[in-house]
Amino acid sequence: MPERIKEAGHRTARQSFLGLKSSFQHNLWPARLALMVTALVIAFLLGALFFNYGSKLFEDWRQNRLLHRAAALLQEGKLSEASQAAQELLGRRPNSLPALYVLAEAAEKQNLQEAVSWREQIARLLPKDPDSELNFASAALRFGKLDLAREALDQIAPTDRDTAAFHVVAGWLARAEGNLAEQEEQFAAAVKKEPNNDLYQFNLAALRIHSSDAEKSAKARDTLQGLSKVTPYRTGALRALLNDAVERNDLAEADNFAQQLQMSPEVTFSDYLLCLNFYRKLDEKKFRLLLEKVKPFAARNPSDLASLMNWMNQNGLAGDVVKWIDKLPAAQLSSPPTSIAVADAYAVVKNWSRLKRWTRSPATAGWADSEYLRLAYQAIATRQSQSRSGGTANTEFETLWRSAEQLTNEQPEHELALARLASKWELENESEELWQRVAENPPMRREALEALRRLYRTKNETGKLYDVLQRLHESSPNEAPITADLARLGLNLEQNTERSHQLAREAYDRAPKEVNCAVTYAFSLSRLGRNPEGLAIVQNLPPDQLHDQHAAVYVALLLAEASQLDGAQEYIAAAENGKIYPEEKKLLDEAKTKLAAAAASPSPAISSTPVELSPTPTASQR
Repeated sequence: MPERIKEAGHRTARQSFLGLKSSFQHNLWPARLALMVTALVIAFLLGALFFNYGSKLFEDWRQNRLLHRAAALLQEGKLSEASQAAQELLGRRPNSLPALYVLAEAAEKQNLQEAVSWREQIARLLPKDPDSELNFASAALRFGKLDLAREALDQIAPTDRDTAAFHVVAGWLARAEGNLAEQEEQFAAAVKKEPNNDLYQFNLAALRIHSSDAEKSAKARDTLQGLSKVTPYRTGALRALLNDAVERNDLAEADNFAQQLQMSPEVTFSDYLLCLNFYRKLDEKKFRLLLEKVKPFAARNPSDLASLMNWMNQNGLAGDVVKWIDKLPAAQLSSPPTSIAVADAYAVVKNWSRLKRWTRSPATAGWADSEYLRLAYQAIATRQSQSRSGGTANTEFETLWRSAEQLTNEQPEHELALARLASKWELENESEELWQRVAENPPMRREALEALRRLYRTKNETGKLYDVLQRLHESSPNEAPITADLARLGLNLEQNTERSHQLAREAYDRAPKEVNCAVTYAFSLSRLGRNPEGLAIVQNLPPDQLHDQHAAVYVALLLAEASQLDGAQEYIAAAENGKIYPEEKKLLDEAKTKLAAAAASPSPAISSTPVELSPTPTASQR
């Protein structure tokens, strides 16, 4: 019995243990499962983390590799490959500044307009960086996007504008807009900021050497002579000095500069043309010998051949060009620039039959995108050769000319070339229409407005002339001679009189020694009843300049107003000795009327403090 009880106890204990074990195992499994799941989740998360991190590391490595490759290719001059690598990087990282810098520099080195958009994106990503805005403005200027350039400069904070770099870019923008006075002011400000910067000194000197201010031009000449010893500026300085010496007819200096220029390693074919221009003045025989030596070299390159022909056409040697044409193979005359130069030579010598054949012949099929000029020359030949035949010639001319205009396809460069041709051959209506269109393009506006100014002056259309002068003044408000012209015409036409008096004063304040400005202000003072003050101003001007027929009109009027009979008669004679404008003719008549009244008066009202002008200059003074 005890054994049974003992066995039963063992059985009960074993069952209890097994039950406990089963219960424990039952309770342990969910915990294990949870632990396993947690472990798996952690492992997955760690794997994902390491995968993402590894992928990011790989992507960063790949992008850095692309960037280094693009930069290396750019440095090696492999610009297309550099752009391709940078474009790939930009596709992976759209706002990558390094990629944009590579694309911008590569485009600029290839002279591609895409540079503007890349610089614009960089400036957008760096809105407070003045250098980025200046680079954007420079790129926009390079490709004639003047509005974008102005916008970029306007984005630069006023506190960042007083730098040499800003003044230089602002100066080039002013030049592109035709504001020459502002260009000089900006270049001068750059030099003031960095007086030891040779580039800034060169820019200012190359501009000021053409100044009417003798002191400025002399200083510019000295600066350029110094820079002609500095390698990067040697050739540019010599070009400017040679041109200046030829203009001043200083043949000894010109000979020196011409020889130095020809020995320069950077000499171009255009430089040889500068030298030809000088040697023609120096010695006709030597010039002819040199010209014959230059011709074979020019014939090797279509661009040089066209350049030499154009130079000869413009310098009274078109007849020589026509003879030369007959000696050259047809293949050398078939390029677009040469075809144009040949047509121009025939036009200059007025050989209309040969011009018509040249512009119709299949041999000249190489006009390419200059086809519009072929039609234009053909139209000119038609009009000139049949000018007496009536309506048929006019109809054919108009048809050809309209076809030429249509082929310009609103391309500013083509419209400009066609406008120049129309002005050269005095096609007044056609040139006016073209210049009006060209004037809408900012980089070409100044030339277009100046052409319209000459056209309206020639036709004595003073109302249109006044409008053009206003536009010129708006584009170049600091240019004193333009301001004076606008003021004087306004006073003559009695248009915007109050503003005209104000403009006359502004012009004089800017350039008191410039005869046009001084005479205009003196005229303004006279009209305001301050004639003695006006006389005092002209008294200080050079006598030889006062005897210019236009200036003489106003001096005569001032003297007549003061009843200085002898002096007024002298300047009336000087005015009548040349061609004056219709409005000036009215002023001269007014002066004569005043003189007649003063002569008939028994007691002329002579000023108690008469102002005497210098006597008429001698021939040597003139």
